[in-house]
Amino acid sequence: PITPGELLCLGSSLAFSGLFYYLYRKKARVVARIQEAPKLQVDDNLPALVSAAEGRCLPYVALEGIVLPAQAALTSHYHEGLQGVIQKLLLKEHRLIWNSLARSW
Repeated sequence: PITPGELLCLGSSLAFSGLFYYLYRKKARVVARIQEAPKLQVDDNLPALVSAAEGRCLPYVALEGIVLPAQAALTSHYHEGLQGVIQKLLLKEHRLIWNSLARSW
């Protein structure tokens, strides 16, 4: 005989497995789209290409080219000769709305 506690554990295990599989498949599709992204060179034709695109936006594009640091390049403490730069950060603030039911913003 199966107890109600065992049925509850089995049901919750199946529900979590289904949820995690759904999230895995969703992220796998995004990764596949990123890997299939077209590779463009950073040159004088890039602004014209962006302005000609729908909505003036190119989704999932890999840009290749030489990057120059604004000040000094960052050097790795762990690998000699490895340098990098930090890309421009974009901060987008979302409008907060008071939820009176949950009493939170």
